[in-house]
Amino acid sequence: MSGVFARLGRLIGRHPRLTVLVWLVLAVGGYGVAALGVHGGQSVFDRVSSGVPAVPGSQSKAADDLLAQVDQSGESLTLVLSGVSPSAAPVAAAMPAIRHDLAAVPGVVSVVDPLALPGGLTNPAAAPLVARDGKGFLVVVGLSPTLDAHAQQTALDAVQTLLQAVPAQLSGVAPGAHGIVGGPSLIVSDIHGQVERDLRTGEAFALPIALVAMVFVFGGFLAAGMPMAGALASIGVGLAALLGLTYLMDVDASTLDVVTALGIGLSIDYGLLVVSRFREEIHRLVDRDGGATTRRRRGDGTVATAIERTLATAGRTVTFSAVTVAVSIAGLLVFTPPILRSIGAASVAIVVVALATALTLVPALLVWTGRRLSRPSPVLRVPGLRAVMARTSDVDSSEGFFSRLTARVQRRPWWVIAGCVLVLGVIALPVRHLELRNSGTELLPAGSSQRTFIDQIAANYPAAQSAAVTVVAETSLSSATTWAGQLAALPDVAAVDAPRPAGSYVVIGLRPSSQDAGGAVARSVVTEVRALHPGFPLWVTGQAARAVDFTAALAARVWWVVGIVSLATLVLLFFMTGSVVIPVKALLTNALSLAAASGVLVWGFQDAHLSGVLDFIPVGGIESYVIALVLAFAFGLAMDYEVFLLSRVKELHDAGHPTEEAVRLGLQRSGRVITSAAAIIIVVFAGFVAGRLLIIKEVGFALAVAVLVDATLVRCLLVPATMTVLGRWNWWAPKPLKRLYEKAALTH
Repeated sequence: MSGVFARLGRLIGRHPRLTVLVWLVLAVGGYGVAALGVHGGQSVFDRVSSGVPAVPGSQSKAADDLLAQVDQSGESLTLVLSGVSPSAAPVAAAMPAIRHDLAAVPGVVSVVDPLALPGGLTNPAAAPLVARDGKGFLVVVGLSPTLDAHAQQTALDAVQTLLQAVPAQLSGVAPGAHGIVGGPSLIVSDIHGQVERDLRTGEAFALPIALVAMVFVFGGFLAAGMPMAGALASIGVGLAALLGLTYLMDVDASTLDVVTALGIGLSIDYGLLVVSRFREEIHRLVDRDGGATTRRRRGDGTVATAIERTLATAGRTVTFSAVTVAVSIAGLLVFTPPILRSIGAASVAIVVVALATALTLVPALLVWTGRRLSRPSPVLRVPGLRAVMARTSDVDSSEGFFSRLTARVQRRPWWVIAGCVLVLGVIALPVRHLELRNSGTELLPAGSSQRTFIDQIAANYPAAQSAAVTVVAETSLSSATTWAGQLAALPDVAAVDAPRPAGSYVVIGLRPSSQDAGGAVARSVVTEVRALHPGFPLWVTGQAARAVDFTAALAARVWWVVGIVSLATLVLLFFMTGSVVIPVKALLTNALSLAAASGVLVWGFQDAHLSGVLDFIPVGGIESYVIALVLAFAFGLAMDYEVFLLSRVKELHDAGHPTEEAVRLGLQRSGRVITSAAAIIIVVFAGFVAGRLLIIKEVGFALAVAVLVDATLVRCLLVPATMTVLGRWNWWAPKPLKRLYEKAALTH
């Protein structure tokens, strides 16, 4: 297998400029296509969707589909007016003109406010439209459902403009009038806009800091810029790939931020490993040649040899790592919820792009720069930086911080194992009270216009809100009305809305005793209703019902995912190491790392200990698909660093070093790369934690913690300790598997 990478190294060595040019065209074209769309169509931000995560075939999805079929209404916008008394005569006199202007917009079929109803405020139907304190009311404008997309958007824009002007129109009769406009289309727009802003924030935060970190890792800007070039190219091509994916399946808006963060992190990780190995090889060859021919660059045989050796070693490691990461993330494709499938497919695509840049673009840039990477950087002339970078920049040395650390670990390995397991176990304890939920608009950040709109509706117009639990029954209205009394007797139900016909079905709204629409009480109501047998078909939906169905869908497939990913990991690591012990050990240590990261996530977000620091409003649980994403991504990243370390240890062991020495030297030579890569990817994920969407915060934070724990406790302490205890048993495998390994080993 190494011969394939060596040949790739020779090919790139002969055509570095062409390789760079191809990637430049791909990256620029990718950014352009993602921003402008195909043939002037929609951009990637326009084509992603925002909706409640659904499970095909579930009760909640069936109920939602039935309601959508019988719903004859079109889009609507609502104005929440505050500081206005609807009972004031001047207000009542001003409203007809406002209603007339709104009704005149092409496509508008209804304009409703409490003063427009027959009898005005005395009409019972007016109560839900009037604020609790009597100092505000709602104006609801409905559009025709037959409008095409362009006409609908034109009408929505016109209605929004008119509604936003209403407070000013009423200021003469209600000086304190103010209002906010909201509706489904504006909520979706708000989410998409926040995703785009968070993406820019994450990139603006992560990329400059990552570049500075790599300057210290490599001791100069030239080497540091190469992984960064790979990351930038990966983002451009990755966004174009995401755009293409939107034509094949629904892609949730949060996918953009999650996948971009992963692409940046992996591109820098892989690029850092390739550049580090190239510098090691070029230093070794230059030292062997006595520094001769230092003026030659691209045509230098030393550079060609170095890039060939780099791809034969680091290129193989990067490929192996990318495959393990892709296998881990591909486990998401086994789940039934479309949101997990789309994120899984998009993430696998971005892993492939990151791998491609590491194997082609970064080596081409290395060939282009040649021996300049072996010379001292001008940055070292800055006073004070030479001493700092002497400790931080990569060096090819058999002795250093990591070898000394490993030697200490190897003196007392059992104590280290016990200490690491204890610490990781304590960190993981909050997982015991993990509560999964599927939140809705409360995921929007505080201060966003639509979050404010939703909060005002909830606080002042509770009767205008939809019931938390909705039952769709296929029966007569009279039968449903009789059955509604049985629903009202359920222990967790506070109120039951009057049944209403919807086509050939009847809809009954249930209001749980808790106001949390996705909380434990609402989920209990869902379970209680579904356990009833009224004698006619029924379906239950709502936020809590969707959460119940989503969690059930995860539980139904999770062991398949665990089995498939574990088996694939065992097979891949076996063909890399020739051992069945090391792969099992890797799975166990990674499980500890994942448990610890999940525990910190629960402690910080569900228990709200970090709500002030990270600026979010807690929702009382963790988003159900966030847990699936975190476990898949964190496992892949943990395997990423496992492969980085094992490849070096295996290389040294095959060269004749005893196991303990191979572990010590392997960590010394890979530890700096692992910790540097981890620090940079933590910065990348931290950049996305700085965004405002709660889902992105949760994913970014959990992955940053997972990488931190894995690169420190697990990779630098637990793994060396366990490999020391196992000794020669690290490399054990049954004789039939040994023979298979000798025939098909993925060796250097």
